[in-house]
Amino acid sequence: MKALVLGGGGREHALVRALSLDPGVRDLHAAPGNPGTSALADNHVINVLDGLAVTELAARIGAELVVIGPEAPLVEGVADRLRDRGIPVFGPDREAARLEGSKAFAKEVMEAAGVPTARARVCKNPGQVADALDAFGAPYVVKDDGLAAGKGVVVTEDRALAERHARECGRVVVEEFLDGPEVSLFVLSDGIHAVPLLPAQDFKRAYDGDEGPNTGGMGAYAPVPWIDPGLVDEVMESVVRPTVAEMSRRGNRYQGLLYVGLALTADGPRVVEFNARFGDPETQVVLDRLATPIGSLLQAADTGGLGGITSLDWRPGAAVTVVIAAENYPGDPTKGDPITGLDAADAVEGAYVLHAGTAWSGVRDLKSNGGRVLNVVGTGPDLTRARERAYEAAGKIELRGSFYRTDIAEKAALGAG
Repeated sequence: MKALVLGGGGREHALVRALSLDPGVRDLHAAPGNPGTSALADNHVINVLDGLAVTELAARIGAELVVIGPEAPLVEGVADRLRDRGIPVFGPDREAARLEGSKAFAKEVMEAAGVPTARARVCKNPGQVADALDAFGAPYVVKDDGLAAGKGVVVTEDRALAERHARECGRVVVEEFLDGPEVSLFVLSDGIHAVPLLPAQDFKRAYDGDEGPNTGGMGAYAPVPWIDPGLVDEVMESVVRPTVAEMSRRGNRYQGLLYVGLALTADGPRVVEFNARFGDPETQVVLDRLATPIGSLLQAADTGGLGGITSLDWRPGAAVTVVIAAENYPGDPTKGDPITGLDAADAVEGAYVLHAGTAWSGVRDLKSNGGRVLNVVGTGPDLTRARERAYEAAGKIELRGSFYRTDIAEKAALGAG
């Protein structure tokens, strides 16, 4: 098939890479893509929020599958425009994407479906916020109701900080704090059937030891060896299938990727959040482990063909990704600095580099062009070896002022959660 991937970050480079390894995919395109995807696909410069422009590009290249990477095009209804033209697309329609586009809507659906999650209140003014903070107590959890590029959540013991975040956001969801390690589960859905992928764990805080501000994610690993073997089946029964059924009952057939963020509490798994697309940077490690060709899988989510898939094949071993971030990330990251050492990093056995926030500088040179600049993926027979390779490769990359966490998957490699 001919495939088009929308987006230009590390997640999209990982999707392009996975599709390039699928023998059933004969022609690859990315829009806008990045310098990394250009080695595997034809890049096209368009506005991915413009449904008409995306549809015209897909029609012109004869795309038989369009994979929407970021959340914003989904919430804008780009998938709707593609389906209206009869072009297969991986990603939910605008109404279904509200599961990510509105935290309040997601809570409403979860309540209707009986999904285990944190108690919450939707707040529109400071008085309501104060009442909710009083009711739930510290640590305080305040979430921007809308999209915030993975940085709209504040979890803090500081009441003033929680109230300030709520004022800056406007409409927010205030929740009780869920105590327990967090795990991400990706699920493919065709609106009726659902197929889980490999669980992963990511790291949201900027610095080692889970210190510093929330980010879009500083690293991830898969598999997660310390979770209960029955967790995936439990979540499919208590969370995924009820949610897909509730969306269908509302007339919002959910087709695409349902990201389930879980807190593993003493009372069992609880949903922290839903996303309507592949998570970043968990995608980078989950797709690295997936051995089943991905193209037909993603296409089946649009055509209703997931019912015939009983299991997926996974590569043995483990994968770890380390995010190299620009100076001042996640605040106002520095851009435009030269990047060197990528060839040396790619030469490390079992490691490779995915581009997340890069741009060309001249004909062949690279510069930073975002907060999360590069994803360094290490693979190996176990997490220990995968970590070693990821960090060996990361150490060969030079970018002024950049930083990365040194503890990604460290506890898991030692046998702890």
